Amino acid sequence: MLFEEIYENYFKDVCRLSFSLTKDEVSAEDLAQETFVKALASIDSFDGSKDIRAWLFTIAKNTFYSECRKRKWISDDELPEEIPSPEQDFLEVISDKERAVLIHKYLHSMKDPYKEVFHLRVFGELDFEVIGNIFGKSASWARVTFYRAKNEIKNYMSEIGET
Repeated sequence: MLFEEIYENYFKDVCRLSFSLTKDEVSAEDLAQETFVKALASIDSFDGSKDIRAWLFTIAKNTFYSECRKRKWISDDELPEEIPSPEQDFLEVISDKERAVLIHKYLHSMKDPYKEVFHLRVFGELDFEVIGNIFGKSASWARVTFYRAKNEIKNYMSEIGET
């Protein structure tokens, strides 16, 4: 597949993921462009062990985290107004902004891969298969990791009396 085809086929997906990470259209477009610049520079090293979409998402995610470390792109006070998720009952718990701030801060203290899987599932709206591919694991692994992360957050909220 030519790189132009990769760009045309996956740019919208990378933009959507980028927006879920940055919460800003301009920053999301910058992140998506940077993702494709890096992908083009390293296309020869792509070995095909992941699908191209998962590979691009990994580049976008790593680029975003690098930028966060450099520029402090996200502060603990910046939270989305609405957090999309298929877990509606769980969303009711975090709909309150104060609870969302507590969860956001706790999420940053969680260990990988729980933090990243939770973020990709809830904020990135990715399915378990794609998340598994990003980590080089199965969809079942992603599902179990998400479930454990969700339970860890629920337990934390119970401990501090917020449930």
